[in-house]
Amino acid sequence: MLIRKLLAALQGVVLAGLLAGQASAGPVNTGHLEAELVAQDAAAVPGSTIYVALRQKIQPGWHTYWRNPGDAGDATKIVWTLPTGWTAGDIVWPTPEKSRVGPLLDYAYTGEVLLPVPITVPADAKVGSTVTLKAAAAFLVCEQICVPEDAVVTLDLPIVAGAPGPDAKWGAVVAKTLADAPKSAGLKAVFKLDGKVLKLALTGGPLKSADMAGAYFYPYSGKVIDHAAEQTIERGPEGLTLGLTPGYDFTSGTPPTELAGVVALSGQAYEVTATAGDPPAGAAGLGAPAVAAKTGGTSLAAALLFAFVGGLILNLMPCVFPVLSMKAASLAGHAHDPGKTRLQGLAFLVGVVATFLALAGLLIAVRAGGAAVGWGFQLQSPVVVASLALVMLLVALNMSGVFEFGTSVQGVGSSVSARGGVTGAFFTGALAVVVAAPCTAPFMAGALGFALTQPPLISLAVFLALALGFAAPFVLLAFAPALLRRLPRPGAWMDTLKKGLAFPMYGTAAWLLWVFTQQAGSIALGELLAAAVLVGFAGWLWGHAQTLRSKGKPSLLSLILALLALAGAIALTALTASATPPTTVATASVDAAPAGERLASEPWSPERVAALQAEGRPILVDFTAAWCVTCQVNEKVAMSGAGVAKVFKDKNAVLLRADWTNRDATIAAALAEHGRAGVPLYLVYPAKGGAPVILPQLLTEGMVVEAIEKAAS
Repeated sequence: MLIRKLLAALQGVVLAGLLAGQASAGPVNTGHLEAELVAQDAAAVPGSTIYVALRQKIQPGWHTYWRNPGDAGDATKIVWTLPTGWTAGDIVWPTPEKSRVGPLLDYAYTGEVLLPVPITVPADAKVGSTVTLKAAAAFLVCEQICVPEDAVVTLDLPIVAGAPGPDAKWGAVVAKTLADAPKSAGLKAVFKLDGKVLKLALTGGPLKSADMAGAYFYPYSGKVIDHAAEQTIERGPEGLTLGLTPGYDFTSGTPPTELAGVVALSGQAYEVTATAGDPPAGAAGLGAPAVAAKTGGTSLAAALLFAFVGGLILNLMPCVFPVLSMKAASLAGHAHDPGKTRLQGLAFLVGVVATFLALAGLLIAVRAGGAAVGWGFQLQSPVVVASLALVMLLVALNMSGVFEFGTSVQGVGSSVSARGGVTGAFFTGALAVVVAAPCTAPFMAGALGFALTQPPLISLAVFLALALGFAAPFVLLAFAPALLRRLPRPGAWMDTLKKGLAFPMYGTAAWLLWVFTQQAGSIALGELLAAAVLVGFAGWLWGHAQTLRSKGKPSLLSLILALLALAGAIALTALTASATPPTTVATASVDAAPAGERLASEPWSPERVAALQAEGRPILVDFTAAWCVTCQVNEKVAMSGAGVAKVFKDKNAVLLRADWTNRDATIAAALAEHGRAGVPLYLVYPAKGGAPVILPQLLTEGMVVEAIEKAAS
C-alpha cells in the first residue's frame, strides 16, 4: 500500500507538470495506449451537465486499472484544467475485468475503455463561443511488466442555446458506457464476519430474477478482502450471499463499518454499500455453516507441515552440502564440550531463521510492488553471485589454513577448537540459507506457492516453518550428547578434517563462477577472475601477517596490503553490475538432433507452447536455472539418456526450456500460475490438448519416458 501511495503522489506531481506543457487536440499515443477526450453531446448548454470521457485504446495484451486496482497496479488519474466556473465531477468507472497474474488478482481494463466524467457548465457561459477543456491523464499500463505513461489531451466544445444533439462519432458510445456502468438499484446489503469467512448478503431489487452465475464483488477498498481468493455463491429466494476471504482491515486492522463496492452479475452490475449485520431471510447463508474460500487445496496447517518437512529435506540437496561441511568441522572441534556445542547450535538456528525471514520479507515486499520475482531471486543478480563466489573462496582459504579467522594470533597452528564459534555459527547459518534458498526440495514447492498468495504474516509463518525444518538436524545434533560422544577426542585429525572439508567450498566457488558465466559477458568474467586473484592474495597476506605477529615481528605492511587487495576485489566485483548477459543461441529442434547427442531443446514461450499444442505434439517444459543444482542434476541424470532421446523422437515430442538464470517476469508469472515460487518445475502437455501434468522435482529417466508416452497416447 505504501508503494501505491508513493506512486499516486508521483503521478500527481507529473500531472501538474504536464498541465503546464503542450496539449494535443486529437488522440495521443503514449506508447502502449492511445488517449483522447470525447463527448456525449456535440455542444454544451449554459447551466447544464455534460459528460466528457477519457478514451483509452489499449494495446493488445496490455491493461490499465480500475479505481481499486486489486493486488497490484494503480488507477488512472485525471487532472482537469477548465475555464472559469466550469467544474469536473468524479469518474464514472465501468465494471472492470478480473486479470490474474500468477498468485495476484487485479481489476483491469483491456481493449477500448471510456471513463466518463460529468462536467458542469456555468449558467453564464457565452453562447456562440467555443471553450477548450484540458486534462492531464496518468496511466499505469501493464503486461508482464508495468510502464507509467501519461498524456495531456484537449477537447473543443461550442456553447449553444438550444438542446444539442449527440456527438456524431462518440455520442452513442459514451451513452452506452454510462448505461452499462454500475448503478444503485435499492439493494439491501449487510456483511458479517463468520469465522474465517466474510459473508456479504444482498437482497431486493432486481436480484429475484437475476442470473447469479458468476456473481462477483469488486470492493472499492483494496484492504477489505483477499482479492485472489475464490468467492463462493449461495443463492436464496430473495437474493444471494457471497462468501469472501477477509483482508487486512478485518484480520490486522480496524474492521470497517461499511463495505462498499460493485456486485457484478451476468450482464449487469450494481453499486452496493453494506452495513454490519446478520444476513436477512431469503439471502441464503442465514444460519448456514461458513463456506471456506479455496486456497489451491492447501490449508495453513498443511503448508506449515510441508514447509517444515521441505526444510528438513533441503539439508540433503547438493547445494547445501559444502556449507554444512564447514559447520561440521567446527562442531567436531567442540564435540566433547556440551556447553559450546549447544551455544553454536542455537547461534546457527538464529542465523538460519533471521536470514530466511529477511529474504522472505524482501521477496514479499518486492512482489507487493508489482515485480515478478520468486524464491532464489538473489542468485539472479550477477553481483550477488560474484560476491558469493568470492566469499566461498575466502572461506575455503580459511579452512585450508592460508589464514585464520576467529582465533588469536597466538593460537595459529594450535587446535581448531581454539576459541569462539558463536559468530561463525550464526554466519554459517546465514550463508547456508543464501546458497540453499535457490534449491527447492520436495514438499517445499506447494508450501512456498501457498505462502506467496497469503497475507504477509501468514507468509512469514510458512517461511519460519521452513527455516526451523532446515536448522533442525544441526540443532538436534548439537543437543544430542550421546551422538557427539561417539566422535574421537580432539586432536590432529580435526585439522586434517577441516582442510579436507575446504575442497567442497572450493567446488562451490567454482560452481558459482560457472553460474556467473551464464549470466555475464566475457569482460565481467575477466573482472571476477581478477577479483578472485586479489582475494587469494589478500588471504595469503593476512595469513603472513598473522605468522609475523606470532613471531613478534612487524606485520602492519602486510595487513595494509591485504586490505588494499581486498578493496580492489570489491571494486572489481561492483563493476560486474553492468555485465551484459551473453547471447544465447537456440538449439536445434529434437527432430534434427543426431542420434547419441544431448537431447536438444527450444526456448520456452507461451506462444510456442500454444503453437506446438495446435500441431498435436507432446511437450515437456523444463523451468530451470544455472544456479539451481537440482535442475542440473535432473538434466544429467534424467534427461540425457538414450531412452529419453528415443522416446522424444518416436513420439514427435518437444523439449522447451524456460531459463530463469537471469530475471524474467514472464517465467516468474508462469511459475506462480502453477503455484510455484522457484525452480525446478516440469510440465508435460498432452498431445491431444488439456492442462499440463506436473512431474516431481526429483526426476529419473523412467519418469520422463513414462510421462512422454502417456502424453502421446
